[in-house]
Amino acid sequence: MTSRKNTLRVLSLFSGCGGLDLGLEGGFTVLRKSVNEQIHPNWVKESAGKNSVILKHNRFETVFANDILPCAKKSWNHFFSKRKDVDGVYHLESIVDLVKKHNEGTFSFPENIDVVTGGFPCQDFSVAGKRLGFDSQKSHNGKKEDHADNESRGTLYLWMKQVIEIVKPKIFIAENVKGLVSLGDAKRIIETDFRNIDEGYCVVDAQVLKAWEYGVPQSRERVVFIGISRKYANQEILANLEELGAESKYYPYPPKTHGEGLQDIVTCKDAFIDLKEPESSDDKAQQSFSKAKYYGKMQGSSEVNLNDIGPTIRSEHHGNIEFRRLSEEHGGTHTSELKKGLPERRLSVRECARIQTFPDNYEFIFNDGNEKVNSSEAYKVIGNAVPPLLGYAIGKRLEIIWKDLFGE
Repeated sequence: MTSRKNTLRVLSLFSGCGGLDLGLEGGFTVLRKSVNEQIHPNWVKESAGKNSVILKHNRFETVFANDILPCAKKSWNHFFSKRKDVDGVYHLESIVDLVKKHNEGTFSFPENIDVVTGGFPCQDFSVAGKRLGFDSQKSHNGKKEDHADNESRGTLYLWMKQVIEIVKPKIFIAENVKGLVSLGDAKRIIETDFRNIDEGYCVVDAQVLKAWEYGVPQSRERVVFIGISRKYANQEILANLEELGAESKYYPYPPKTHGEGLQDIVTCKDAFIDLKEPESSDDKAQQSFSKAKYYGKMQGSSEVNLNDIGPTIRSEHHGNIEFRRLSEEHGGTHTSELKKGLPERRLSVRECARIQTFPDNYEFIFNDGNEKVNSSEAYKVIGNAVPPLLGYAIGKRLEIIWKDLFGE
């Protein structure tokens, strides 16, 4: 893929393996059931067999990405290099260090940026974590070490704010775990900080998006902040948006497509269609799965319900990823599979990727010369990612209102 006409340039922070980047760019394969063509008749470019379709490309293109995880950069480069020139795009440094270098004059962010995105670190706001929030004990580089007050992992959104102040995008998208909404005044504080950037941003009330309501077969919930620059946007439209909120035709959040009264949710059974068992598969990501034993009732010891959405794929599972299938002894319910003699095992890397809506041509596990990613690293980057299909829904919605907002 090369740069397209009318491209909107994206600067991606905390990029991970590029779930949101891929979603905004589009042009990838998803399950046919994941697309509600009654609501979005123009999403599909072409069929990709009986069960899948290829989504159209969007106007967005990632021109800058960053993360502190080497395996994230390796994964991102390995996949996106098949789509475009990625030389010099991904920066393996903390956002804190990049901003400091910019201020010192030894580094420059790219110019003419239209969109800044960032899934700033979420462990400190997660319900499953210690919920230290702004008082995180970890530094910006992910290590537990002494750090300045504004350089903890829990305040990295302030450094994202600085990047927005530097590059002055027309729109920014920030996302985090649902738990942030219930952590004191965190949501209000972050919204206020984002509103006071440059000449001001219209920050629409942050929304919790439930992945399964957008065709993703997963129980994932993320809070998303969208800010629109007052410097560039049509003032009448911003006034309309601030007055009417979700009732405005310029509302930037995507409409739900799946669930009650809409298209049926996508299940694990749907997501796993046509996948062979690991021993019969040629896909390294399907061959690979955690060998951690069953330890009874603890996190990661449940079996996926094939007739429902999958669990939230976590990055910090420490090998205890949920089971694709439990044995009868451990309460397994997939009777027909057990009768065939299929063994107890945890979710494979590919199955986790399918639950996240990554396409099968995202390899995840590879050994390409000096660059390689193993199964443990693959689980981690998949769990850290925004589901590409959710990113696509956000990108398509912004693409629809872009011309009205900015006249281009």
